[in-house]
Amino acid sequence: MPSIKILEQKQADVATLTEKIQNSVSGVVVSYAGITVEDDTKLRKELREAGVEYKVYKNSITGRACENAGYGDIKQYLSGMVAIAVSKEDAVAPAKILKKYADQIESFELKAGYVDGAVIGPEKVEALAKIPPKPILVAKLMGGMKSPVSKLAICLKAIVDKNGEGAEAPAEA
Repeated sequence: MPSIKILEQKQADVATLTEKIQNSVSGVVVSYAGITVEDDTKLRKELREAGVEYKVYKNSITGRACENAGYGDIKQYLSGMVAIAVSKEDAVAPAKILKKYADQIESFELKAGYVDGAVIGPEKVEALAKIPPKPILVAKLMGGMKSPVSKLAICLKAIVDKNGEGAEAPAEA
């Protein structure tokens, strides 16, 4: 019977997508209407190079998988031509890349996403896209940590210079 095979395939697709969502750090749902084949090819290449998996599923499959993974609130955003991008390592990459295309293509729209165990709307997906890349954040953090330590070292050096470096310890009686 062909309908049983179709049902089994849909269940397998839901299970596969559920696992991908559960093993990811973030995901973004977009409406990809109006994107040209050329732009879609560029988009997919850029996402692949960033380690982001991007795929079009039926909305019912995406909805069930999101619900199974604990992101059932995303279902309200699943209408029309929708695709999902998930990242296992970089929480910002899907939002950043997809926002770039949403800015260039009027009909391409950020619909929703998830990060840190919560569903986020389009405004928060855009805010996520504005976060600098991890290497820049790490450099800023290290620079911020270095500054107070440097100032402490300068203060200690000034105290030593003021009190005299070669001051003898008092003799014991």
